[in-house]
Amino acid sequence: MKKPELMSPIRDWSSLEACKDYADAVYFGVDSLTMRASSGITLKELPKFVSKTHLYGLKAYLTLNSVVYNQDIAKAINIVKKAKEAKVDALIVWDPAVIEMAKKEKVPFIISTQANVSNYKSAEFYKKQGAKRVVLAREMTLKQIKEVKKKTNIEIETFVHGAMCMAISGRCILSAYLFGKSANCGSCAQPCRKEWFLSDEDGNKISVGKKYFMSAKDICMIEFIPQLIKAGIDSFKIEGRKRDAKYIEVTSRCYREAIDAYYDKTFSDEKVKKWKKELSSVYNRGFSTGFYFGTPGPEGISYNKADNISSTEKVLAGYVVHYYPKAKAGSVRLDHMSIKVGDKIIVEGKYTFIEQEIESIEIENKSVKMGKKGTEVAVIFNSPVKKGDKVFLIRERK
Repeated sequence: MKKPELMSPIRDWSSLEACKDYADAVYFGVDSLTMRASSGITLKELPKFVSKTHLYGLKAYLTLNSVVYNQDIAKAINIVKKAKEAKVDALIVWDPAVIEMAKKEKVPFIISTQANVSNYKSAEFYKKQGAKRVVLAREMTLKQIKEVKKKTNIEIETFVHGAMCMAISGRCILSAYLFGKSANCGSCAQPCRKEWFLSDEDGNKISVGKKYFMSAKDICMIEFIPQLIKAGIDSFKIEGRKRDAKYIEVTSRCYREAIDAYYDKTFSDEKVKKWKKELSSVYNRGFSTGFYFGTPGPEGISYNKADNISSTEKVLAGYVVHYYPKAKAGSVRLDHMSIKVGDKIIVEGKYTFIEQEIESIEIENKSVKMGKKGTEVAVIFNSPVKKGDKVFLIRERK
């Protein structure tokens, strides 16, 4: 049985560093016409980013999957042409106009979940249009997914981890209606994650007591990886193009280990327990299995908290002010937090992602156990860092 592809989300260059040792492919947007408008790589950076992705042995998939209006046509054509020049492995699209652009430029394309492909006939339709793969609707059960795979020979891709939208395949108008920010153009203000009130015509308001009735839990399918592999799914997709590099590193690593464990016959309940603990340590809203085993009920909603419930938090300690390559050490200005030997830190910048434990600290060439807030200290780094990189302290959430 063919090993499924593991596809990781990309917010910026550091995301690539975070997942390069675990993912088979990455997906990302440029600075327009993508479902995550504030994240991604600039169009100018695209050739360099794709080249770096290929250097790491990963496939590069560019998302061009927002609503495309008349005024966006020229922009979309330009992005498709630039994608071809940059040698992306495929575009992720759904708009018929953009499909035609991709076909004209002979750029391989994947049908986005925005198309809400929910049956094998729709999958066949897109195959006839030239699509190499379809990302199935998130509202499908595993039984329905198996049927699509059985009755078609097009590649299928499904989400295995990350945020779930309360609207069908992201087709939501609440954000645009209430805040003038369209979810379908990549600028969702996430009104479903807010506390809501009931009010009458006299202005009287009733709170439901900090409950969130529309805030769906994140999907987490780590314990069901064997079933998903047996279903013949070709690509496992992690959601999270707006989440930080730490989230991308942990989710990519855990799912890589789970897939490999299935094939080397070491997949176990004990490993699942470990993976779920690690996944719980990074950004999440609680976990559910989404629609894979039927329409979710109350257990699929995060009633008590709409935002992050991770067990750990990332706190800014300071900034790298200089790096000494020969010594593999850097000077860190601790503007915000003290650090001590044994602390776990993350160094993150546009091109940097390092996670490590602090083994030693020096101040003016003298070894110390702690660097206090407001001081400048020297730290040995496991990999090169750059001036301006942020140094975060990782600690248990209080």
